Amino acid sequence: MKHSMGFDPRQVPWTLLSGHWPAIQPANLTADRLRAVFKNPPVWTPELRQEPQLGLKAPAAAAVLFPIVLRGPQGQHPHVLLTQRTKHLSSHAGQIAFPGGKVDAEDPSVEHAALREAQEEVGLLPQHIQVLGSLPTYITGTAFHITPVVGLVSPEISIKPNPYEVDDVFEVPLDFLMNPMNHRRHELERDGVLRQWYSMPYLETLPNTLAPAQERFIWGATAGMIRNFYRFLLAANSL
Repeated sequence: MKHSMGFDPRQVPWTLLSGHWPAIQPANLTADRLRAVFKNPPVWTPELRQEPQLGLKAPAAAAVLFPIVLRGPQGQHPHVLLTQRTKHLSSHAGQIAFPGGKVDAEDPSVEHAALREAQEEVGLLPQHIQVLGSLPTYITGTAFHITPVVGLVSPEISIKPNPYEVDDVFEVPLDFLMNPMNHRRHELERDGVLRQWYSMPYLETLPNTLAPAQERFIWGATAGMIRNFYRFLLAANSL
């Protein structure tokens, strides 16, 4: 599937850059550990802050929920909930994304906007979410200034996707996303501009079925925010 910029991101060459950087171990991905890290965050610098700008669009504030669902006994196998956007949307159509959208004038905070959008898009109720904190703003090529709001999500949730905005909802193990060996960095020079982005292809297999594994191609802004979260936890666990 071609992206709106006229290329298929899956076909762009990639490399692994992490070298000696380790995966974040499961013991450091528990709810208690994540709460402790956000309570006493490390000094760190996000790797990714801004994509090359496409055109002269006015900046727009946006917020997404980075939802960590506490799966398994005592939440020991956390997963990240993601959406597949419908193909008719005006921005990032068909791509994998966090639940989220523009910050409305009526929203008292970015946290409120992220929770509101998550409820509107996939039916996540605020009472099932414990907000831990936010990651640094990520600016997309379409001038959205996105604040990722990280939250722990109860496994008791009932997902109800909004069919206008969401084609599908799925989950990826957090330890998969926090392993830099699954982070591919792509480069493409186009129209004199060097574009770089990460992708994290995940093969989803459905239990108790003979259906073939489905590739979930996580890339672009969503992958960039996940990469920043990895760098945040890496800094915390390097202390």
